Amino acid sequence: MNGLDFGSRTYVMGILNLTPDSFSGDGVYNDVGRALEEAERIIEEGADIIDIGGESTRPGAQPVSLEEEIKRVVPVVEKLAKKIKIPISVDTRKSEVALRALDKGASIINDITGLECDSRMTEVAVRYDAGIIIMHIKGEPQTMQEFPTYNNIIKEILKKLTDLVNRAEKNGVKKENIIVDPGIGFGKTLEHNLEILNNLSAFKVMDKPILVGASRKSFIGAILGAEPQERVWGTAASVAISINNGADIVRVHDVKEMKQVVRVADAIIRNREKINA
Repeated sequence: MNGLDFGSRTYVMGILNLTPDSFSGDGVYNDVGRALEEAERIIEEGADIIDIGGESTRPGAQPVSLEEEIKRVVPVVEKLAKKIKIPISVDTRKSEVALRALDKGASIINDITGLECDSRMTEVAVRYDAGIIIMHIKGEPQTMQEFPTYNNIIKEILKKLTDLVNRAEKNGVKKENIIVDPGIGFGKTLEHNLEILNNLSAFKVMDKPILVGASRKSFIGAILGAEPQERVWGTAASVAISINNGADIVRVHDVKEMKQVVRVADAIIRNREKINA
């Protein structure tokens, strides 16, 4: 997919938030020039993929209209695609946003609803032969953190993701175009998130690349008593553990720092895998 050789190393997905209400306080809003500058910085710091989103999906976030999301995302994708060589992912649950972004040069759809919110999303992915990130979420952003419960979180997430992947493949999405994401922080408590990271290797049975998006999230803040911008080293710990337990992509805000974590973790872990092969 897009020249990504999964299994050889861990890829860093840099986050570009085109929103005024990002939980991490790093949103670049309503300024295409500034957004492009931020994207170039992210790439210079070592991002392998850039993930562009125009609608916040933090807990309690309010939906953004289709028109507003298109206005935020598409001009940036169009200009950026002409300047960079790394894959562009669009973080959206709306098929029309995905279609327009793909038409302007994006190549991956990052859908937090696992293709369930918009029935046309699968059709768009197939039409453009796009990569698709299928994520697990319990509930929706407005309500997902209101007492989420599971009987067996790993089994339940695995079953849901398997069902979503099977449905996507049945509807024409190529097997090699699918990435799975267990959805850290999306309808999960602190304990749930820790259990997912501890048992990430359980998702390897799906034989799909695994993406982990733990960067700056509230479970790290709860452990450290730290605000989002002060969660860099807590994020680093989660990134290293994720790689050890099977992550293929880590989605992060602090690209420069996490690129170093990834390089060292890969040197240790993937060398170990080669020796034991």
